[in-house]
Amino acid sequence: MRFGGPKQLVEIGTSTALDMAIAAAASVSDGVVVAAPPEMIPQLRRPGTATVAGGATRAQSVRRGLEAVPAQAEVILVHDAARPLATPALFRRVVDALAAGEVAVVPVVPVVDSLKRLSEDGSLHSVPREGMFAAQTPQGFRAQVLRSIHAEGIETTDDGGAAEAMGIRVASVDGERTNMKITTSADLVVARALARTRMEEAK
Repeated sequence: MRFGGPKQLVEIGTSTALDMAIAAAASVSDGVVVAAPPEMIPQLRRPGTATVAGGATRAQSVRRGLEAVPAQAEVILVHDAARPLATPALFRRVVDALAAGEVAVVPVVPVVDSLKRLSEDGSLHSVPREGMFAAQTPQGFRAQVLRSIHAEGIETTDDGGAAEAMGIRVASVDGERTNMKITTSADLVVARALARTRMEEAK
């Protein structure tokens, strides 16, 4: 709510953040479930998607979304609408990795910034960035694996982290630098510029 309204409904290019995310997800799936704050369900309901009331935490929202996924689903991807620039190609890479035998897949990009750890006394200490990656969504799982993870009620910032906590191997695929998460108004400016560039290149 840092943009004068819900971030899912901010316009990115010619569409909203939510609609862009739904379109990319729909390109590789048989169905899309949107977990939304209860008071926003009327605004976020879309034709061809199931919309459910989310929970107080990200993990709770995923669990409620899982309840709306058909029992026969074999693969489930979890994505943040706050990452509207994820491309269908990225969704496809995640799905292909699962089809190749992986049970949990997270897209990542190498960390390019210098990393520092703040100690209790307020001083900074450098942390090697070699081998460090930033995780993105969509994150993909064999359906029974994701359901078993959330049956444990683990609360983490992402589902890949929950899988790790259960000792499940998590594989990676190449993420996208443009798959940024919109958190602040400055992020929105960058996302709109990237969307304009993408539309111009597609002409």
